Amino acid sequence: MKYLLGIDNGGTFSKAALFDEDGRQIAKTSVPTQTLTPKPGYTERDMDELWRVNAEAVRKTVAKSGVNPSDIAGVSFSGHGKGLYLTDREGKGVCNGILSTDARAWEYILKWKEDGTSRKVYEKTFQEILIMQPVALLAWIRDHQPEVLEKAAYIFSVNDYIRFRLTGEAYAEYTIFSGGNLVNLNTKQYDQELLELFGLGMCMEKLPPLRYSNDTCGFVTKEAAMLTGLPEGIPVAAGMFDVDACGVASGLISPKELCMIAGTWSINEFISKAPITNGTVSLNSMYCMKDYFLVEESSPTSAGNMEWFVRNLLSYEKTEIEAKGGSVYDLTNEWVESIEPQDCNVIFLPFLNGSNEHPLAKSSFVGLTAFHNKKHMLRAVYEGIVFSHLTHVKKLLMNREKPASIRLSGGAANSAVWVQIFADALQIPIDTIGDRELGAQGAAMAAGIAAGIYKDYEDAVARTVHITGTIEPRPEYGKFYEEKYATYRKVNDSLNSAWDRFEN
Repeated sequence: MKYLLGIDNGGTFSKAALFDEDGRQIAKTSVPTQTLTPKPGYTERDMDELWRVNAEAVRKTVAKSGVNPSDIAGVSFSGHGKGLYLTDREGKGVCNGILSTDARAWEYILKWKEDGTSRKVYEKTFQEILIMQPVALLAWIRDHQPEVLEKAAYIFSVNDYIRFRLTGEAYAEYTIFSGGNLVNLNTKQYDQELLELFGLGMCMEKLPPLRYSNDTCGFVTKEAAMLTGLPEGIPVAAGMFDVDACGVASGLISPKELCMIAGTWSINEFISKAPITNGTVSLNSMYCMKDYFLVEESSPTSAGNMEWFVRNLLSYEKTEIEAKGGSVYDLTNEWVESIEPQDCNVIFLPFLNGSNEHPLAKSSFVGLTAFHNKKHMLRAVYEGIVFSHLTHVKKLLMNREKPASIRLSGGAANSAVWVQIFADALQIPIDTIGDRELGAQGAAMAAGIAAGIYKDYEDAVARTVHITGTIEPRPEYGKFYEEKYATYRKVNDSLNSAWDRFEN
């Protein structure tokens, strides 16, 4: 039996998980990473600290697993898209790494929309320009910190940076770079004209060679082996955008499937042989399977809202329950299940961390009266998050057939009552995937292909992905959620004209 390691870098944690050839998770470690906020709208991280945290997560996972390190056959990565990590030729950061939640470049998005740049870019990339994409951040650095751009030798994603520290070799990877407006999706290559549209023509020489997710991009060096506990010389695969990793670890290997990830972000996706270019979806990018494009609708409007509710409104209950060895989520599920959808008309807008409705939209409870209590509010939170996913899914379904079922992963998938709400609101069966680190598992699949353990992603999915349950929609509940969703849409549409009065 050989083992495969997946490293997953999100916005707040670096995780490492070890899997056997059949996809069983043997051990995992999660280490928090410090987010630096030097100014409002800035989110950064120290790159040396990030590497130390990654090495710690890997080292602890290998030790915890009890596996002989010589039986680890390969390693790869899952990481947040967007953001920016600039280094010199030795891999030393020339500034802090910039996370995908950074908003400093917002003025460039407005400028490019007004002067027609966005339209010209769309003809090459088939995606909107976002404030946290590398092109926007590079334009900001060009204008505000030109000396930093001058010193930079490589434009990296978070995966590229950690891979460089493991191997000493500089590469970029298609799924993340194609989702950052850096790749012409018509040619699947860098494009000097595309860079010139952003005023970034000087950056072409700083873009590393592109590789596919399961391509070998070097081997673990002696120095990295000493820091991580990994065997020296094992292959290191390119890795992928965490959205792709969670998708493939959920079994997304053909256009017939549709996946949802209900974590901090609401991720809703399917794959297609061609990008969707009619303007109905926000993002097209290259998928980890080189013959497919990822069609994605997403926003930071999912289960992260639930964490805020628990932290701020259920702190007493959480402390009391955990003191007895229980989980607050058993209580939240019980409360939500105690109220029927037709008995709660409170609407929650799940925009605590951002919105898919308006750039300045804020979270709100609408319809509260003296009759309502925290149970009603909690029910509204569960439903509001589902309705945000539903908004995205409806856009996706404008371009494809309704799927036989939808694969759901993320924190919400661990709640039977929440999964039932998803099924009832969408009126589509919901398949759930076992509770494991899906981002890391998707990365491990890429490592397994690079190491020769799997033939391709289809083989990896057949051997490692297992549906743990299917929740059927209840037709009699469909009308209640249809009416509630209509109210949710009405509230959103009515408030759109007011959000411009709110500051970030």
